Amino acid sequence: MDKFKQLESFVSVATLGSLSAAARAEGVAPTMMGRRMDALEKRLGVKLLVRSTRRLSLTTEGTAFLDKAQSILKELTEAESQVAQGSARPSGELRISAPAGFGRRHIAPLVPAFLQRYPEINITLDLTDRLVDLIEERYDCAIRIGDLDDSQFIGMRLADNRRIIVASPHYLKHFGRPRTPDDLIQHNCLSFGSQGNQSKGWLLQHNGKVRAYRVKGTLTSTDGSVLLEWALAGCGLAWRSLWEVRQEIEAGRLVSVLDEYAAPPNGIFAILTERKHQPRRLRVFVEMLKNTYAQPSYWDGH
Repeated sequence: MDKFKQLESFVSVATLGSLSAAARAEGVAPTMMGRRMDALEKRLGVKLLVRSTRRLSLTTEGTAFLDKAQSILKELTEAESQVAQGSARPSGELRISAPAGFGRRHIAPLVPAFLQRYPEINITLDLTDRLVDLIEERYDCAIRIGDLDDSQFIGMRLADNRRIIVASPHYLKHFGRPRTPDDLIQHNCLSFGSQGNQSKGWLLQHNGKVRAYRVKGTLTSTDGSVLLEWALAGCGLAWRSLWEVRQEIEAGRLVSVLDEYAAPPNGIFAILTERKHQPRRLRVFVEMLKNTYAQPSYWDGH
């Protein structure tokens, strides 16, 4: 920073024609301005200014250095303006974590068009249903579904998410249809494992209150896609997101149950380490997801 301050002060002295005028412009004492010029000349090892009691003039080296200094300061000002206004081309590495099933359906297909628009961005998309540590594992962003527990990070809501309980017609034919949430104890429920929101139980509304129902079953997986396949195979009831099972319901391969007890929608979030000072490559990526998911027609086709 001292080098740039010396550079700025030199340009000011050279263009205004005196140490006192430059000092007034920068709001410092003339002696401070003189020390800056002495330090600059000492660092460069050449004389830039010829100073007398009446006038100040540039040496040959000072004239040549003034042109370079003005060019450098102009480029710095333009670069700062571009970054501050977001007009610089987004570039660099992005490391994104997302749930496996959601990432395959609703993030990975959007990446090619995004990279056509921003070819200088490189993306690593890690698809896992494990809750990653953004800081320790050096992720720029994690997509998470459900209620947010970790107040350490910033959650930007991308879309609403509705969960429903589904089963195959084959399963319901053989084991019956649950009529109330309390009936779940009589059914084989396909569990997501011990991580994330589902570890608390399946959230349903009863008598106007949201309650977590602990369920039991013979099959557990930490991969949501596996749970969907088991539900399609008639292995039991599954509590899944609507985006995951919509097409299966429309095709008649799955049936939703206990719809009247469904809990209010939670959210699909982009989890960030901080709200301010995000690199532009991350901002435009998150904005692309949010703008895409905000279109009702997008979900109708997925």
